[in-house]
Amino acid sequence: MHITVNGARLYFDVDGAGLVPDGPTMREKPTLLLLHGGPGADHSIYKPLFSALTDLCQVIYLDHRGNGRSGGDDPATWTLAQWGDDVRAFCDALGIEQPIVLGTSFGGFVAQSYARRHPGHAGKLILVSTAAKFEFERMFEAFERIGGPEARAAAEGYWMHPSAESRAQFHKVCLPLYVARARDGMPEWIARTKMRNDVAIHFNGTANEQGRMDFRDALARVTCPVLVLCGDQDPVAPQAFSEVIATSLPTDRVQLRCIADAGHGVAGDAPEDFLAAIRAFIAAPV
Repeated sequence: MHITVNGARLYFDVDGAGLVPDGPTMREKPTLLLLHGGPGADHSIYKPLFSALTDLCQVIYLDHRGNGRSGGDDPATWTLAQWGDDVRAFCDALGIEQPIVLGTSFGGFVAQSYARRHPGHAGKLILVSTAAKFEFERMFEAFERIGGPEARAAAEGYWMHPSAESRAQFHKVCLPLYVARARDGMPEWIARTKMRNDVAIHFNGTANEQGRMDFRDALARVTCPVLVLCGDQDPVAPQAFSEVIATSLPTDRVQLRCIADAGHGVAGDAPEDFLAAIRAFIAAPV
């Protein structure tokens, strides 16, 4: 399905009913809005795993503008401010109140932008494998620790000088390191992702917006409950990134959960632990 938001035609999909029979009444379930990583990827990274939560909430998948199946091809609008505003406008257009907004990796940047620009709108936030301030040297060190000098060189090559060529080399050498637990070949979600490399090259890197973003001060003003999830073997967003997020948030609002032997794709490495943490957080009273 598509809806026009802030001048861009955005793709979204819905899993599960929002209103369900409950004896003599209709009960409204909370809405879980999923913001995918990338940038340049699409919502398919969340399927089919998140269907397991439809007994608890209605799940909505959204492709950011310029990403996946969404329109919005003006690079001037590929900014965290615009992407964050799109989340609010999308919710308003569909009548979604107090959403539970989950952002993974780049989607976590967008979730923090949305929370900063629209305080009090979210019912809860879930930030997965992401960062408030991107420390590139710490990421390079993590790639070297997990994948050796070749991985560090490929990561430095891309993030210091984003281009089609450096991105291709990064994908070849470093993308397999996103998975911490042994698999036969690359995860299926990578093959089925609808990728826009131009959006990633526009945003990623020390000299682009990724290098300038800093949400640490804004996190101190968040009033809704926040769950921070990470894997302890993540080379892209090392555990220390999530610890910075947690320490930047009000102590009575945040839960930090780091899953052992999980990489950047926490959901794929440890689906049972991952879903259990999210399920408990959603079900908990505010």
